[in-house]
Amino acid sequence: MKYLCLVYLDEKRLPELDDEDCVAYDSAIRNSGHCLASEALESVQTATTVRLREGKVAVTDGPFAETKEQLAGFYMIDAKDLDEAIRIASGIPPARVGSIELRPVRPIRETVAALKHKS
Repeated sequence: MKYLCLVYLDEKRLPELDDEDCVAYDSAIRNSGHCLASEALESVQTATTVRLREGKVAVTDGPFAETKEQLAGFYMIDAKDLDEAIRIASGIPPARVGSIELRPVRPIRETVAALKHKS
């Protein structure tokens, strides 16, 4: 089952994390076959929020909402179940100073294809 691990932390605490430690963990879970994709994100100050309302595009500098912790990166993992996903997510180095939001991926493409196949 696929899970998205959203890495949140207060950007002020980013210097507490060693980039080499993060890359080493990333390499380890890639080599194990659990990591499907992962990336660190630039500062929330570089964010742009896009909305479409009544056919009009609105673009705003910055994040959607002010929060204590910002989205700093993500890992897309493949785990046999939630317990394994939790074990993998708990090893992500920023979990020590921030939090990891773990969410199952909704198989929308497969669901739509199955519905079309039944018709």
